[in-house]
Amino acid sequence: MTTYPNTKNTISTIKELVSIPSPSGNTEKVISYVENALKETGYEMVRNRKGGLIVTIPGKDSSKQRMLTAHVDTLGAMVKEIKSNGRLKLSMIGGFRWNAVEGEYCEIETASGKKFSGTILMHQTSVHVYKDAGEAKRDEKNIEVRIDEIVKNEKDVRTLGIEVGDFVSFDPRVEVTDSGFIKSRHLDDKASVGILLELIKKVSMEGMELPYTTHFLISNNEEIGYGGNSNIPSETVEYLAVDMGAIGDGQSTDEYTVSICAKDSSGPYHYAFRQHLVDLAKSNEIQYKVDIYPYYGSDASAAIRAGHDIIHGLIGAGIDASHAYERTHETSLYHTEKLLYHYIQSEMVE
Repeated sequence: MTTYPNTKNTISTIKELVSIPSPSGNTEKVISYVENALKETGYEMVRNRKGGLIVTIPGKDSSKQRMLTAHVDTLGAMVKEIKSNGRLKLSMIGGFRWNAVEGEYCEIETASGKKFSGTILMHQTSVHVYKDAGEAKRDEKNIEVRIDEIVKNEKDVRTLGIEVGDFVSFDPRVEVTDSGFIKSRHLDDKASVGILLELIKKVSMEGMELPYTTHFLISNNEEIGYGGNSNIPSETVEYLAVDMGAIGDGQSTDEYTVSICAKDSSGPYHYAFRQHLVDLAKSNEIQYKVDIYPYYGSDASAAIRAGHDIIHGLIGAGIDASHAYERTHETSLYHTEKLLYHYIQSEMVE
């Protein structure tokens, strides 16, 4: 009998998710993937007007409800300008640094659905030509896309169908190592989406009756700040964002445990809710770390700012090198998924 969580299944789902381009503003394909993945559960699924997906599992008590959210939208870019030399200038989608994507392969998707590959480079890349190749500022002025087509000028590019406003996505380069690591772009937050998909399937397969009606919001605008602050039923008491734990100097979060957030740039998360998650971890042999994320905001904090009267929390697998080429370990996914499994069966915070 397979034990739960089964991280091999979760990692397989994550690999499929990160391989579907979905920068904020262009998430239709990945939302459709999630819908198809959950179709056999029979649970009610509704898209909101922003394009996110809400999955509802009825519970014993519908007067008090829960909502969990994870987001499928990712960092990316948009064509800002077609240069006279046939290269593209970009405009960022989401908060990253240009040096984090310099040298990365990318895909340009036109309005008609055509796709072209390219590479994100500094204009002054060649050290044999540019004396300041190493010192030049990595910014919108100097970063450009070299398209893998024979294009010598702006007209050649437009003939391909590429125009200003076309989406540009980054190659995830997903890889799973024998030592249990998964490294890829966009583990923020497709690792969490993969965890929630496997959790929902588990509830369905076991025929579990949850104590409270529970909604799962797969949001699609978190990276630009407004993914989960609407479509929250008035009966919702607890709102839990499942995102990533931030790793770095001064942080307790690591790649091997579930990270429970005490505070981020929006302020403290609900104290009793946080303690409830810690107690669940302790009583179920779940390895965890409590941490503060100094430069961070979540769909839960966006919901609070929007004025919703909810108890809010934030947890996630520990992700190294956030908003760059990210990595986590299967044990972090395991403990995150296990905590969520026990959480959705627990009593509410009073």
